[in-house]
Amino acid sequence: MSGPVTSALATTRGNIASRLISKHDLSYEGRGNRRGICSSHAHITMSKVRCIGISTGGGDAPGLNAVIRAAVKCAILKYKWKVIGIPDGFDGLIWPEKSRELTLEHVSSILPRGGTILGTTNRGNPFEYRVTENGKEVTRDIADEVIANSRKLGIDAIIAIGGDGSQKIAWELFQRGLKLVGVPKTIDNDLSATEVTFGFDTALATATDAVDKIHTTAEAHHRVMVVEVMGRDAGWIALSAGMAGGAHVVLLPEIPFTIQNICDYIAQRERDGKHFTIVVVAEGIKLPPELKENRRQNSPVGNLIGQAISTQSGKEVRISVLGHIQRGGSPTPFDRILATRFGVAAVELIANGDFGKMVCLRNSHIESVCISEAIGHLKTVEPRGELANAARSIGICFGDLAGYGG
Repeated sequence: MSGPVTSALATTRGNIASRLISKHDLSYEGRGNRRGICSSHAHITMSKVRCIGISTGGGDAPGLNAVIRAAVKCAILKYKWKVIGIPDGFDGLIWPEKSRELTLEHVSSILPRGGTILGTTNRGNPFEYRVTENGKEVTRDIADEVIANSRKLGIDAIIAIGGDGSQKIAWELFQRGLKLVGVPKTIDNDLSATEVTFGFDTALATATDAVDKIHTTAEAHHRVMVVEVMGRDAGWIALSAGMAGGAHVVLLPEIPFTIQNICDYIAQRERDGKHFTIVVVAEGIKLPPELKENRRQNSPVGNLIGQAISTQSGKEVRISVLGHIQRGGSPTPFDRILATRFGVAAVELIANGDFGKMVCLRNSHIESVCISEAIGHLKTVEPRGELANAARSIGICFGDLAGYGG
């Protein structure tokens, strides 16, 4: 694909993604740095960079390998730098002997692959590292050891790819003196500093495909079908997949609901000759009081919702929990392009000495913000925002009000 065509596709998909989510004031310039200084105390010239490291932390997402590939190729082909792959997030710097050099050969053919060739973990916090001492589990701060190990490897700067939790760790390491830049990653699309994160488009496509396929069996058997999707704190996957897949009920963490309202909606559909209903549930929904006491620890909420609907409505209900299938598979073209742009932009930040910053997408352009400004501010669905209102307008029920749509 030619450069202009690629750029046009990325811009077009970026515009579409931008419209899918509510507007936020993502501007960093002029807001003032409330929690630290990004790069002024850590500036090094491009000529001093000889080697960079790359780590992937937190849950995996389609597109991680595309970021790695882009960063490695840009670092080697444009700047002639050496690249070290740090395995399993920041855990890889606890055991530096596990790190390895990444060459162009290592990143060949990984663009369409899901997962990450570096491995990842969501437990690798060097500020709260769990160890067993005298038969008891305790936490230790080993951040200084991690920084020392990075220097032993000859790493001048690190590209930390991860979500909110990983970026918080990256910011703390930066404040300790580790030169690094961030790349946002989460399939939940809940990082406020960027309009969209890579992995979301692929997860959305997977969830939508599942809802599409549920339609035929739901209609054939006159059933209520509950589909649980990911979304711990934000309902972007549930709302977007519900709209794209033609679901009738969508339950989000941001909107309180009752089972009675859902059952009233299902009953109205029955009276109008619609003998099946598809319910999409985000995993992080806030359960009504009557259901909280019935939930077992770590049990899927989709099962609880399905059982409650069956009991109260008398309808036959089936539940599908998509789970980690949403994290897997080959990234969509949009995610591959966005991840590639992020990877290149991260290398450019290092080349310019702009440490402590994270790349982001704003108005279809790749920009950067201070990591301290990017963390701790989740981007959630606005209950009366444009996207939710559009869903209401086509008859989707959120369970907050008894209503009916076609």
